[in-house]
Amino acid sequence: MASSPDLFPNVAFSDVSAAAPAAEATAAFGLGATTGAPRLCLVKSGKDEAEPTVDIDLADAQVFKLGPMEWLCVCDESEAKAGVEEKSFSRAIKVVLRTEAESKAFSLAFQQWKHQVISGKAGERLENGSIIASKSKFDTKIEASSAKMYFHYYGQLLHQQNMLQDFVRTGTYYAAVMENRSDFEGRVVVDVGAGSGILSLFAAQAGARHVYAVEASEMAENAQRLMSGNPSLGQRITVIRGKVEEVELPEKADILISEPMGTLLVNERMLESYVIARDRFLAPDGKMFPTTGRIHMAPFSDEYLYVEIANKALFWQQHNFFGVDLTPLHGSAFQGYFSQPVVDAFDPRLLISPPIYHTLDFTSMKEEELYEIDIPLSFVASVGTRVHGLACWFDVLFNGSTVQRWLTTAPGSPTTHWYQLRCVLSQPLYVMAGQEITGRLHLVAHSAQSYTIYLTMSAKMWGVGAEQGGILQTSTGKLELKEPYYRLSQPQSYMLPQDQQQQQQLSSLQPHVRCTFGLYQ
Repeated sequence: MASSPDLFPNVAFSDVSAAAPAAEATAAFGLGATTGAPRLCLVKSGKDEAEPTVDIDLADAQVFKLGPMEWLCVCDESEAKAGVEEKSFSRAIKVVLRTEAESKAFSLAFQQWKHQVISGKAGERLENGSIIASKSKFDTKIEASSAKMYFHYYGQLLHQQNMLQDFVRTGTYYAAVMENRSDFEGRVVVDVGAGSGILSLFAAQAGARHVYAVEASEMAENAQRLMSGNPSLGQRITVIRGKVEEVELPEKADILISEPMGTLLVNERMLESYVIARDRFLAPDGKMFPTTGRIHMAPFSDEYLYVEIANKALFWQQHNFFGVDLTPLHGSAFQGYFSQPVVDAFDPRLLISPPIYHTLDFTSMKEEELYEIDIPLSFVASVGTRVHGLACWFDVLFNGSTVQRWLTTAPGSPTTHWYQLRCVLSQPLYVMAGQEITGRLHLVAHSAQSYTIYLTMSAKMWGVGAEQGGILQTSTGKLELKEPYYRLSQPQSYMLPQDQQQQQQLSSLQPHVRCTFGLYQ
């Protein structure tokens, strides 16, 4: 192994295909001495590191969580015998860590080393001893087609206008900067994903010595024109076209400013770029605007919404559609409609419990912590009703030296272009007032710059015998954050959850006017 590996002593491991008992070993992540490729080596206690018991090439390896401290590493291997065609097979190694903290560190180390795979073949001799530059983290994580669409979208002025005209968003950023001039005066600022450059101009207005506006899309050209049209401010702003994962800056920043929030805070995966920019550019004790983010969650009851979604699949219940029976596809269509998170502004009275929240500290978290976000859910129903799913929104804090200011997307607050998000369950839960609702919100990042949402909600036993615990009902859902249902509805008369009809016909619904947007952040 190369120098400076990540070491995890006294782990237990076993080959799931072998009958041998688990052995104690040291797990070491690092670069192979001969190939220079990232590897995971498991060295039995008392053995030489040069002769690992198990040597896993991370380029084609995957890791799966089996329990709080148990992981399954799966890799491709081959076997060749004289006169016999080479056979390829998968090998699975179970690794057990000592503590949950070590388990989390092991997972992060696996992801970090796996993403160090360089372009070019392992062991290939390079011309004149030169080194092939590794792909940036962005290119390694994100598929090219998604990135192309993403940067094309934000390279258009009409979409920048959508965000600028969100006066809650733009006004809060302006207030946070101007109320904390002492954080900006005479300082170096980096604007991460600058877009039109509006936040860079705010920083210059607040007295920044110099601002580096980093923007990867064609919008960088428009940002430069905006700086040229405002020379008193623009002369202190340098527009740099490129990704924060790739560009180089001549000096460290005293403060980072960015608007990296997407739907449910994390959509589009720009928060990862914000954290990478922190690690690359921010000076020690530097500030970040925004500083922290919170995802808020609460169960909701909305019979209108549930029936609206369920009725979309009625089309597939036709037995004679031009002589064709469509009903074999009804079940798939029904689940498909419930796989879309609903983005709209809803009445906060639809919530049936006080919300909880999950905090992301941008100043200290690791980028890899955003690859998978696991949030336990625990609520107490305040009313007897049907629970149709989980409502979510977010807020971010600008922790300035003078003023702390929050930007919120909460229901009941002035509406933003983010609206709120609701995960609707295809099978509602029935609860009584005082009944406990538990579950899990699990977000898994993918290469299309978004997340798959896994939601589980359960109603715990209520009343006599409840002290023994137990689950009464459970409902689950798998939703795709990248493909939401943007629902803008005309105002409806509000009905208390307990008075909502459990079965409603399509004809009884209020008429709706809907607009569908593209990659609306």
